[in-house]
Amino acid sequence: MIRQRVALGLGLGMLLMIGAASVGLDIKSRHDSAWVDHSLEVLQKTSDLRLLLREAESTARGFMLTDSAELRAEFEDATHRIPPALADLLQATDNNPIQVELLRNTAPLISHRLEISGAFVRLHAAGDLDGTKALTSRGEGRAVMATIFSNLDRFTVEEKRLLALRSAASRSTGSLLLAIDLTGVGLVLLIAAFIIRRSYLAQRALHDTLVDTRATASSLAAKAQEQDANLAAAHERLRHSAEVLQNTFNGMAEGVLVIDSTDAVVFSNPAVERLLGYRAGRRLTDIRAERRFFERDGVTLIPANELPTPRVLRGEAFDRHEVVVHLGESSEGIRLMVSGRPLRNARGDITGAAMVYHDITAPHETERLLHQAQKLDAIGKLTGGVAHDFNNMLTIITGAIEALIDDLRDRPAAAATAALIGQAADRCTELIRHLLAFARKQPLHPRDSDVNSTVFDIAKLLRPTLGEQIEINSILEQEVMFAHIDSAQLANSLVNMAINARDAMPNGGKLLFETRMVELDDSYAKANPDVAPGCYIMVAVSDTGVGMPQQVRDRAFEPFFTTKEAGEGSGLGLSMVYGFAKQSGGHVKIYSEEGRGTTIRLYLPPAKGKGLTALAPDAPLPQGGETILVVEDDRLVRDFVIVQLRALGYKTIPASTAAEALTRIDAGESFDLLFTDIIMPGGMNGQELAEEVRRRRPGAKVLYTSGYTDNALIEHGRINQDALLLTKPYRKSELAKMVRLALGESDSAAQATTRSPPLPADRG
Repeated sequence: MIRQRVALGLGLGMLLMIGAASVGLDIKSRHDSAWVDHSLEVLQKTSDLRLLLREAESTARGFMLTDSAELRAEFEDATHRIPPALADLLQATDNNPIQVELLRNTAPLISHRLEISGAFVRLHAAGDLDGTKALTSRGEGRAVMATIFSNLDRFTVEEKRLLALRSAASRSTGSLLLAIDLTGVGLVLLIAAFIIRRSYLAQRALHDTLVDTRATASSLAAKAQEQDANLAAAHERLRHSAEVLQNTFNGMAEGVLVIDSTDAVVFSNPAVERLLGYRAGRRLTDIRAERRFFERDGVTLIPANELPTPRVLRGEAFDRHEVVVHLGESSEGIRLMVSGRPLRNARGDITGAAMVYHDITAPHETERLLHQAQKLDAIGKLTGGVAHDFNNMLTIITGAIEALIDDLRDRPAAAATAALIGQAADRCTELIRHLLAFARKQPLHPRDSDVNSTVFDIAKLLRPTLGEQIEINSILEQEVMFAHIDSAQLANSLVNMAINARDAMPNGGKLLFETRMVELDDSYAKANPDVAPGCYIMVAVSDTGVGMPQQVRDRAFEPFFTTKEAGEGSGLGLSMVYGFAKQSGGHVKIYSEEGRGTTIRLYLPPAKGKGLTALAPDAPLPQGGETILVVEDDRLVRDFVIVQLRALGYKTIPASTAAEALTRIDAGESFDLLFTDIIMPGGMNGQELAEEVRRRRPGAKVLYTSGYTDNALIEHGRINQDALLLTKPYRKSELAKMVRLALGESDSAAQATTRSPPLPADRG
């Protein structure tokens, strides 16, 4: 008896220790999560400080170039906002001496840089050219700014390192907390079994005592009274132990469920009732009918016999099995980490199951958002700011090469060298377009296109291209399907997918093109957050190649990722397909198994109306004699465009900013076409300039150009849906055609001149 009490006391003591450890680890887990959030906040504040520094520098330069009072005001505003931002960042990192020292070393550099910029602004405003030149000759500004950004880069690297360490610590604490909770459940069940068995043995001993002492009634009565007292005390101890056990279960954050072999709920704590609705007395078969269980991907439905509780009742034991549970048709779903153990009797037969459910919905969402933010940051570093300037340079290079080839017709060797340079420039242009396609920044020319016709033409083109060892088949929807897309980009995507399929079938195989009208429901859209439910035109390309392992499928759409040998592929083919699908409002999905082949499915939104836009046939290089107002902030590009337009017979009026263009218009200069860049400095973009010009010259014709635009320009109102856009880099022939198209786009019966109205002295 004493040994049993000691064992029971030890068990309860261990249970209390486990409960205390669980509470402590839960507090630590929340503490770790708070540090992760702190690191993310510090990184955001560092990014804000960078933006303020760049804003101060860019507005100071802009003022030096334009004498704009607005830019000077913006410079002053940025200068006043930088010290509080730096102080805020210092306060946020006061727990890290290394980071604090780095920021304090950077603070005087920032102050010095702002003093230099302020001196430039004051000298320029005062018209002190000698002072400006003297300050420029010292060359301090760039070196100081480079040191500042170098320090901020080191600061960011250190904070990202701390973020990685804190994220790892948070995950480790969560795993340890789950293990301790599961151990506590097992210990509680053992204590309960011990107490129940002890009660059973006590009752059996009482019965044996009554039978053996029936002849001695007086002695039996006395002993019976003593035994009753002992039994009452045992029941009181059992009640107290059960109360402690119940309070422990009720206070746990993890859901605990005990079922018998018939799938009936024997015990459930409030946490599992809150998470899944399991309650004592209900059968799980009835509860499961109201819920849907998916694998961790949130899409694959788990068969009824593969759910966690049936598996445990079959004798399986597992830890940390991740499932997604939808409690209803409109539920967003919760993500659970499930652990289970079978319960057995003395003979080893399974009598039930013990389950523990840990809600990881919030940590999983935090991790997903962090991963998405890092990916978007990487994409921004890859494409932001580079495409616009690079396309400007390519515009000049390609145009200059064309002129050079024309001048070298009598020198074949030199002309061939110039042609090679032109080919290299074309490859650079294609590379930039692929990068912009992945980043969803390529300019598209969508129209209502017959998808079946495009797929059929590409399949016919690929038969001689891919070779006889590749059998190409097409299964197309019988009805005509129209999608509002850029059909050339769809064709390019199909070719890229077909080339990848061919490379996956080195010994030959089958390539299948399919089209079908499908509907993606709410469950599919919830599993793929960037997909809107509804009807789509599905275009699938399937092969019988080697397939892709999971790690390759996860990275297939990343730019420059390739499994081919060096020199055999750029790694941009599927990136372009991904960008085209997303930019067109669609979706792309890869299904692949090693050794069985791959299917890539494009989901494109159908067009609201039907009818293809006819393509204009090729025409000789058109020319004209009109006057064109060219507004371009890049001097090299502006000079190149002027040379090309004059070679085509046009007269030109150059302007480097929107303000300069409006000044020329107000001065009475006449023109027939406004040819303007969309993205320009000075506070007014191309769309705003065009609107202002049309207010002053009703009916003015406009042609836009940009190397850094996408459909977002239309959605955000920077250009109208029907605006004419010439994408950089462009060739002379493209410039000539678009200029003629822009000049002839107005209705002849309502042609409005862009010439200036008569001056007041000429009226009357």
